[in-house]
Amino acid sequence: MSRRSGILEFAVLGLLRESPMHGYELRKRLNTSLGIFRAFSYGTLYPCLKTLVASGWLIEEPAGAPTDTTPAPASSLTGRRAKIVYRLTAEGKEHFEELLSHTGPDAWEDEHFAARFAFFGQTERDVRMRVLEGRRSRLEERLEKMRASLARTRERLDDYTLELQRHGMESVEREVRWLNELIESERSGRDRRRSTPEDSAQQDTPGETGGLPRHRDTTPPDPSDDTAK
Repeated sequence: MSRRSGILEFAVLGLLRESPMHGYELRKRLNTSLGIFRAFSYGTLYPCLKTLVASGWLIEEPAGAPTDTTPAPASSLTGRRAKIVYRLTAEGKEHFEELLSHTGPDAWEDEHFAARFAFFGQTERDVRMRVLEGRRSRLEERLEKMRASLARTRERLDDYTLELQRHGMESVEREVRWLNELIESERSGRDRRRSTPEDSAQQDTPGETGGLPRHRDTTPPDPSDDTAK
């Protein structure tokens, strides 16, 4: 499985955990909510869905499938093909939760991190912290290499290439500052919970933002803006 297809499967499972959807709805959500998928097509989505169904993580149901108290949908009476709705199975939910708990180096890479961040509302606080800190370390390493490269080559670069290099560095620096703010917010929220007796008795559940300032735009920077990867 390629890294790109793995990210897509993760995103599809995450969206279907929220509610069942048919293919058109899924593609729209992937395009609008997860910008990293804005260039992909149905030819990419449907093989992914078939793979997830074959793995037992999704089931296919006709849209408006009849129950004991509802009649069959009009499409089955007219011979028209009904839309297929995809629903997460119990095994699929368990598999997605396992993926959410993963904090290895691939979770820090550009596209995978963006997908992981989109589902932070379903992710445990400690896992969020590890992913954020890992991403920050990865970008700090990248920034150090970029600075070293620029120091070696700046005398041989024309003004426009030099400006492009600077723009790439500024993009990485901006994301590192953003990550620092998020990490501090997560830590502040955790400290506040520990200092409050009634809160400390509660379990840390997914969906808690723990100090994350809601009035700010916390959308992760678009990795495509980093021109010096």
